[in-house]
Amino acid sequence: MARDRDRLGGRWGALPLLAGALLAAGCAPAAPEGGVEGPTIVSLNPCLDAILVEVARPGQVLALSHYSRDPGSSSIPRDVAARFAVTGGTAEEVIALAPDLVLASSFLPQPTRAALERAGLRVETFGSPTSLAASTAQVRDVARLAGGVAEGEALVAAMERAAAPVPPGYPVDTLLWQPGEIVAGEATLVAELLRAKGFASHASAMGLGQADFVALETVLARPPELLLVAGDSAGQRHPLLEQLSGTWVEPLAPNLLFCGGPTVIALGNRLDGLRAELRP
Repeated sequence: MARDRDRLGGRWGALPLLAGALLAAGCAPAAPEGGVEGPTIVSLNPCLDAILVEVARPGQVLALSHYSRDPGSSSIPRDVAARFAVTGGTAEEVIALAPDLVLASSFLPQPTRAALERAGLRVETFGSPTSLAASTAQVRDVARLAGGVAEGEALVAAMERAAAPVPPGYPVDTLLWQPGEIVAGEATLVAELLRAKGFASHASAMGLGQADFVALETVLARPPELLLVAGDSAGQRHPLLEQLSGTWVEPLAPNLLFCGGPTVIALGNRLDGLRAELRP
């Protein structure tokens, strides 16, 4: 899922250069008096957006990706995202803003990257972290590039606190039912956090792996103790789910599954809350 969003975040449209220049003039935030401390930055990926707004100083962020303005895809609170300009991800728009640095997904199309680099812009790309260690390393890399090392370390410390394992106890048999009625594999960041918080993988026990499809009929035939519903398909909204005996059904916001960085904090806190409600 994060992979799909990465591909979208790197899409190159064909808006004219004039349109990009008008966007830059009308939407770019003003630099603080006395100039900007650190490199100016444009981010083309919503997961990187979320890290950047935590570690950058005022005036550094010239624009975020347009995904951060969409509540369905954003990993940033709406009021925070509203403070920043956004782009559609085209090379023309970014070049018009003339940042010192462009942050993008590793799936950034090569023609887009080549256009940015021909314009003299530095481009740094990042993948989707599949572990807490990879996510904290990504935060430190973004913070170093932005010149906010101390801010990055503060964010890493908060992530590690939120992801801290719970004391050993009864593992709760849990099925995370993601958008599209699929499940997460074990080698993912969300699976690592679920294990740390004492939730055992029902999908793994059924022999399922990354992005395997789970129909409503399968859930009803072999229900877990805890069903975390992060999608909105007809099956995931079916009234029969409420009639499952011995199964606790809880919603989980899909945007808690997209990214690392600050999302680790939100997901860790959500899982701690669920675990506390399950405690005898």
